[in-house]
Amino acid sequence: REGDYHFDTISAFIKSVRGSDPDAAIHYLARLIEGGADIQMIGRRLLVMASEDVGMAYPNAITVVTSCVQAALMVGYPEARINLAQAVITMEASPKSNRSYMALTKATSDLRKVETGDVPNHLKDAHYSGAKKRGLGIGYENPHHYGGYVDQQYLPDNIKDRRYYEPTDNGTEASFKRYLESIRESDGK
Repeated sequence: REGDYHFDTISAFIKSVRGSDPDAAIHYLARLIEGGADIQMIGRRLLVMASEDVGMAYPNAITVVTSCVQAALMVGYPEARINLAQAVITMEASPKSNRSYMALTKATSDLRKVETGDVPNHLKDAHYSGAKKRGLGIGYENPHHYGGYVDQQYLPDNIKDRRYYEPTDNGTEASFKRYLESIRESDGK
């Protein structure tokens, strides 16, 4: 139906993908297409959902969705419907996590509400003459020289113990969670 892709249909589409309901997700995709939604509009929503709703639970979703959207843009309608459907089914059938989005939201809130402080001196740029005299870059330990991880402070002093990213046990994110827990345990944090 003409114009049926407006706010309610878009909202139902997003929530159906997020809710892992393949039938509803495809139904609302069809309504968007039949209602006159262009590939760009649908593609933008799909790309956002790949990071916001699937995220770290299946990090490759963004790659699959990007490829599907690019293919849809290349072939155009009516065949683009097939590429868009693949992107939708990939995401609705994927485990979900919005924790990277939530981490950014928390960090942004801190920037607006908390005196976070300055970047620690050992992390500041030291690639110019006079930087060392100012104490910049001194004491930085490159994690690659320590097997990929070294315990050192990265956040500013005022928020040095803040946790923004709190991974779930969903999908691939569970392995990221185990890794972060193991390095935090080795630090005693």
